[in-house]
Amino acid sequence: MTMRIDSVDFFYLSMPTVTLEADGSQDALLVRVTADGHVGWGECEASPLASIAAFVAPRSHGACQPVSASVIGERLDSPDDILRIAALVQHNSMDLLQAAHTFSGIEIALWDLLGRVREEPVWRLLGYDRAHAKTPYASVLFGDTPQETLDKGREQVRRGFRGVKFGWGAFGAGSPADDADQLHAAREAVGEDGLLFVDAGQVWGSDTDAALARLASLEAVRATWIEEPFEASEYDAHARLAASARTVRVAGGEASHNEAMARNLVDYGKVGFLQIDTGRIGGIGPAHRAARYADAREVTFVNHTFTSHLALSASLQPYAGLEHHAICEYPAEPKQLALDITTHHLALDESGTVTAPERPGLGVDVDADALMQYERVIDIVVDGRSVFDSPRIGAIASAERRIAS
Repeated sequence: MTMRIDSVDFFYLSMPTVTLEADGSQDALLVRVTADGHVGWGECEASPLASIAAFVAPRSHGACQPVSASVIGERLDSPDDILRIAALVQHNSMDLLQAAHTFSGIEIALWDLLGRVREEPVWRLLGYDRAHAKTPYASVLFGDTPQETLDKGREQVRRGFRGVKFGWGAFGAGSPADDADQLHAAREAVGEDGLLFVDAGQVWGSDTDAALARLASLEAVRATWIEEPFEASEYDAHARLAASARTVRVAGGEASHNEAMARNLVDYGKVGFLQIDTGRIGGIGPAHRAARYADAREVTFVNHTFTSHLALSASLQPYAGLEHHAICEYPAEPKQLALDITTHHLALDESGTVTAPERPGLGVDVDADALMQYERVIDIVVDGRSVFDSPRIGAIASAERRIAS
């Protein structure tokens, strides 16, 4: 039987107040795809309103069509169909720069739907025989002071994490001495044997001298990597820093919104760790190909996610079967919205590891009832005609309860 994509629904969710904090869990854009009565869920990692607009915007010309033009009504029977639809989006929306972010959530939902129909986890649809356990690090922001960083790190160690990544905040914006104090507090927090990761959040743009000024401190505290020291496409800067480092490696990739950017970071940026966000690069398929590319070049692949456990599961699928790529980013301090998105979470096991679910699809279920308090109501009108009117997630919850009963 051939399935056809019937609908794509977007749900814009938000905390009551969104701050300037570098925390992407303050809002969310969930995607619900239906095909012949089957349902799959995904999550975009981008501005929700801009992503919705990219799905419904009137076409500007043949290569700047809305993402919907390449998705609705398309056949969905196999992973090859997901690849074919992705190629349609790329061709028909090549001048629509938000298209990759918009399609990422849709693509994830297509995999979830297909896995549920076939009663297989997504990682098995990708060709893996088993899902290997990953060692998660708690992903947190630097504290405003070294003492706050120390306290935050110790809390994550108490929760059972073997490693902690500290990022953003004031790191990199002040003096190298200030950053050294933060780094030493971070090392004290995780202990002598803990894994320490540092995320600079692109703070130095293309300024390699600024990054080099922190290199001695990073190596003194035995940081595993310095993540996103520069803007995503500054490959020369990444490579210069990588060439100067002795023990710390350069990491990056979360800003890659296509496979070429990921490959370029490996080939020209000389990163030691490639970090890909399925909610940005175009979904699970391109993230999987990036993981295989990194593996073939002896670069370690790592997921990127800072939001919900739906996003966490999606981010684990592309490299679930790669045994020697064993580090996993884990959202340790998400806002309540992100925690409420799914009915259950991917908890650390007794060994302090986490594994992609064995259940069909992404293996997690969306809690529509819990999300009603967060929904934003959007109506996009063009020439007096509504081109997008928010579906209500409460109606979805009611329908699912009727089906269950």
